[in-house]
Amino acid sequence: MKTALPTEPPATRWQLPPASSADADGLVGVGADLEPGTLLAAYRSGLFPMPVARRGPVGWWSPDPRGVIPLDGLAVSRSLRAACRRYEIRVDTAFPEVIEACADPARPNGWITPEMQHAYGRLHRLGWAHSVEAWTPDGDLAGGLYGVAIGGLFAGESMFYRQRDASKVALVALVEMLRAGGAAERILDVQWTTPHLSSLGGHDLPRDRYLALLERALGQPLPPAFR
Repeated sequence: MKTALPTEPPATRWQLPPASSADADGLVGVGADLEPGTLLAAYRSGLFPMPVARRGPVGWWSPDPRGVIPLDGLAVSRSLRAACRRYEIRVDTAFPEVIEACADPARPNGWITPEMQHAYGRLHRLGWAHSVEAWTPDGDLAGGLYGVAIGGLFAGESMFYRQRDASKVALVALVEMLRAGGAAERILDVQWTTPHLSSLGGHDLPRDRYLALLERALGQPLPPAFR
């Protein structure tokens, strides 16, 4: 189980390049490690890890533009609102199951390696990584998402569904959690704005704008749901 509050791990031994040094694809560098201190240092400086190629070495990324979902701009259709009533939302009750489902190698463009599963499991036990889960009335895990919460930043990593709209319902719940207790300077980072995320209200920010918002968000308190 995760701790009640985030526990700061030992600092990374790596000097991470600045986000502004990314190449045209958003790649800052390759290598380092996935220790908790390295992951947190990366997110705090505007980077995130993802293999350079499917199941390849880990790269550190800072795309320009950067995808975000504005907390006041989530697009919730009538059918999605109806779907929200079909599921029960839970937080951090099935983190290993959520990340395992997100890492299913049969998924198109799967990129979550066993090493990354292990690394985020460690972050979860330290209180930094969280899952938002949609459950059926029969007690089945229908879908969910996971990411990293640091102050007012939630860095969304991946989502999955087994039943229709379940991952979207988890996203709606996450936005509500981030809005609770004052959301003016919180950020929901989705890395790249895919067509799917665009349909839900995601849009692009220039890297410089994202980094300025990130600096302010990191100084905000954690949303109540993740404390």
